[in-house]
Amino acid sequence: MNEQDQRRAAAIARITDKRDFRNHAVIYAAVNTVLLVIWVASGAGYFWPIWVIAGWGIGLAAHAWRVYGQRPISEADVIAEMDRTSTP
Repeated sequence: MNEQDQRRAAAIARITDKRDFRNHAVIYAAVNTVLLVIWVASGAGYFWPIWVIAGWGIGLAAHAWRVYGQRPISEADVIAEMDRTSTP
């Protein structure tokens, strides 16, 4: 696999990750909206949807970090790690 093929595969993987995150965020918003409607319809007492919103929100934030926050592993990172762990 040449460098152009590797760059193409990496770009496709990033696009797929971004689409997956957007789908995750839309489903999160839709499900939590339904839960809020149920909460309001049931008398709006104890705000129980917070448990789903917060718990799932932590997972959504971790997903966002993986997709948008982490930088990809570079060849320099690989070489530095190999140099660090090589035995003399």
